[in-house]
Amino acid sequence: MEDKYFADIVINKEKLSDGKLIFVAHCVNLGIASQGNTTEEAIENIKEAIELYLEEQPDKYSELGLVKEPSLFSVIEVTRNAKIASVVR
Repeated sequence: MEDKYFADIVINKEKLSDGKLIFVAHCVNLGIASQGNTTEEAIENIKEAIELYLEEQPDKYSELGLVKEPSLFSVIEVTRNAKIASVVR
């Protein structure tokens, strides 16, 4: 069975200087990013960026970590006075 590695990806909606909205996908394990006009496009682009990055630097697989399950992320809501209001998911 082939080893499985999981890359943690965070996608943020950002506004360009011309006002256009884009989605930026960050691979937090490897420190690389890509973007797209939709979340789906951003995901496809970051997958390609990760593949190219690891093709050129296969030793970086160790930064992904060999795990049996992907990481669990959560989103919290924070109020203006920096108190946590609630867990969103």
